[in-house]
Amino acid sequence: MMARSLRVAPEYIEKVKSAPQRNGYPSQQSLATDIGFSLSTVKSFLTGKPVDYLNFVELSKKLGLGLDWQDIAYKEPDTQPPKPQPTNGEASPFITGPPITQPRYFFGREKELKRLFNLLKRHPLQNAAIIGKKRSGKTSLLHYLKNITTTPAEQLRPEQKSDWLLHPENYCWIFVDLQDARMQSREGLLKYILESLKMQVPTPCDLDRFMNVVSDNLHFPTVILLDEISVGLQRCPELDDGFWESLRSLATNHTGGNLAFVLATPESPIEMARNTGHSSPFFNIFGYTAYLGGLTETEGRELIASSPIPFTDEDVEWILTQSCCWPLLLQILCRERLFNLEEGENDDNWREEGLRQMKSFTHLLDS
Repeated sequence: MMARSLRVAPEYIEKVKSAPQRNGYPSQQSLATDIGFSLSTVKSFLTGKPVDYLNFVELSKKLGLGLDWQDIAYKEPDTQPPKPQPTNGEASPFITGPPITQPRYFFGREKELKRLFNLLKRHPLQNAAIIGKKRSGKTSLLHYLKNITTTPAEQLRPEQKSDWLLHPENYCWIFVDLQDARMQSREGLLKYILESLKMQVPTPCDLDRFMNVVSDNLHFPTVILLDEISVGLQRCPELDDGFWESLRSLATNHTGGNLAFVLATPESPIEMARNTGHSSPFFNIFGYTAYLGGLTETEGRELIASSPIPFTDEDVEWILTQSCCWPLLLQILCRERLFNLEEGENDDNWREEGLRQMKSFTHLLDS
């Protein structure tokens, strides 16, 4: 299991230091503001000082270094066997900022997962769309699909289901965040997909050559997870109808049923395409749509019960009622209650604070 804090390896510090400006951030402060971290966290990361593991991963992704975060992390010379993940509450049990990428902290969505894996475990693989309001948990669900079937059991909760696929090791999962500047050019996106597939990147990497390489070499089940696709349609002129038509053709006719797309969007793919002036038939191939609402009450209770300090029945009921079981709102209220208990405070001020912290996200409660 990864250490609780990580730092950039010395050989990558120069590359990391210049990354904010390459990504259009005029200052370290503007990066900190954009990602919602303190300036001191950003400074520590850029200068090779230890930062919290989740912050390290988030900053590495944000800065698009062309490398995996594992590659730039300093590895302690260590012959000890890997330690199991702490279960004493040392790792933050309630995550309210970045998407959830570690499966053990993801709760619920059983019904959606069952349907999605049913489409992906049989041949030919089928496409799906995940539709939900902003901050409803779409990105976390995409990460969960990608990671759950290959995460070692000791890094999961007891009883957490992970055997969704017969041969998970055969699958290739490619997570594409269209908010990432590198994914917004046609060549950048095509190169990234080929590198993720461990296929030769042609020069130049244009659509024709990309189609040839993938058609000739894709003989294993592959799922491309497209996050923030509305950004791709609104802001990326290179990702035009011709581009999406080629991807549709690839999935439908040239890869023997081995390629599927799962996209996350706040509205139906067809509506979204229409609203952004696209007409590509790519957006008609999503035969199954998962609409994300709140969790079921059982799922909500399971999330609350993961607190390292148990809550009273009265607190549990209050949290369920106020959050309507939306995962983000549950996480916020649980975080406030846990903090209050850890500080040894036995008043109800945490409720007031929890409702204040929820304010920015009450759009989730509008029916």
